[in-house]
Amino acid sequence: MARAVAGAAWCCALAAAALAAQHPVVLGTLALVILAAAAAAGVLREVGRTALWMAPWAVVIALINMLVVRDGLTVIARLGEVPPFGQIDLTLEALVYGLLFGLRLLVVSLAFALFTVAVDPDDLLRVLRRVSVRSALAATLATRLVPVLAADARRIDEARRCRPDGGGRGPAARVAVLRAVAGGALDRALDVAATLEVRGYGSARRGSWRALRSGRPWSRHDLGFTASALALAAVTVADRLGGLAAYDPYPTLHGAPAGQVLAVAAGIALVALAPLAARRGIR
Repeated sequence: MARAVAGAAWCCALAAAALAAQHPVVLGTLALVILAAAAAAGVLREVGRTALWMAPWAVVIALINMLVVRDGLTVIARLGEVPPFGQIDLTLEALVYGLLFGLRLLVVSLAFALFTVAVDPDDLLRVLRRVSVRSALAATLATRLVPVLAADARRIDEARRCRPDGGGRGPAARVAVLRAVAGGALDRALDVAATLEVRGYGSARRGSWRALRSGRPWSRHDLGFTASALALAAVTVADRLGGLAAYDPYPTLHGAPAGQVLAVAAGIALVALAPLAARRGIR
């Protein structure tokens, strides 16, 4: 349970730092930190899949922002008069702002992808049960059903393509797969509900969970990740309040001095990766 608390706090601190960061160097540093942590935890492939899926969306966000935002003084292309939008000028500042927004979205997604694959959901359930047993149980079961339903969708799609006629193509085929997965999800939900009712989860009193309250004591690794999360929060607050790594694309690209930015990025990398330096004893 202690490990789940420490891991969740660490991942959430990284996500909060990404949401508060303004400079692309800081965001890039956070992305590298998350990938390094995923490699150390042996889940780089899972987190990498999230990165590959989110990267095109980051580019799409940048392009959309460049098309719809008229701010910025450095015009890189003039598309002329486009009714009913009027004169459309593409600016460098709008493109950079869109790239920053997309990069921020990518880093936050990576942080929560690491949270999903590296933090034990059973330990999280034990932490949350003191607030609401039923809500924690429902949230945990819903989280665990997501990869199961994804696997069902892949199997159903493979079976569809093995049909003599190929199972159809286009949106109709995708809707058929989605309908089958949704029906399977309802069946699974009924099975899980029946199993929980048979085991007495619906009528369990708070005292019946007393046997689960004795958890593993906090190890030096748990304390290290918790301290790292607190240090990340402190660096993030100091950066945001002091503008140490400030960056504003409008009206022209300008930001804090390079020395300050590199110092903040180095500080984030140092406090975030410090718990990974002493890996002996981590299972």
